[in-house]
Amino acid sequence: MRHEVVLIYARAANGAIGHEGRLPWQLPADLRRFKALTLGKPMIMGRKTFESLPGLLPGRRHIVLTRRERWNSEGAKVVQTAAEALSKAAEGNESGEIAIVGGAAIYDVFRPMAHRIEVTEIHADYPGDTFMKPLGDDWRECARADHPAEDGKPAYSFVTYRRADDANADRPA
Repeated sequence: MRHEVVLIYARAANGAIGHEGRLPWQLPADLRRFKALTLGKPMIMGRKTFESLPGLLPGRRHIVLTRRERWNSEGAKVVQTAAEALSKAAEGNESGEIAIVGGAAIYDVFRPMAHRIEVTEIHADYPGDTFMKPLGDDWRECARADHPAEDGKPAYSFVTYRRADDANADRPA
C-alpha cells in the first residue's frame, strides 16, 4: 500500500508556528481539527514537539525522529532517520496516511516527500521563535473553509494543499 504523507500545522499570518515550545495561540477549533486529522494514524514528530505534548495522544502512534541516540520516551517509537520514521509509520498502517506534526525542522525534512498539506491559517500575527515559510508554486490549494473572528479568537481558515503536479491536486482530502 502506498501511504500518503500529510504535513499538518497551524501558521499565523507572520509565519509563526511556535513560541517557547508551545503554540502561540489558543484555538479550540484547530485542536479539534488536528485530532480529526490524526486519529488512527501514525504521527511523525521531532523530540521537542513530542516533549511539548501533554502526554501520549490517544488513538495515535507516536514516532519521534531525533538525533539523540540515548533519548527514549515511554510509548513512543524513537528513530534516527526519516526513512526509518516512514518505515515504522507504514507498519500496520491501514489508514493510508502518515501525519507529520512538527516541528519546523521535521516539516523541512518531509516537505519534499509530502503529498498533501493541511494548514490552519490564522489571520493574525503572533510572537514566535519558530516559523514556517509560505508554500511555493509547487503547491495548489484544493479546499478552504473560512471562519470569522469570534469570542476573542482570530479569524482562521482550514486549507488543504496538494502538490501542483499531483493528478489529485484539484480534489480535497
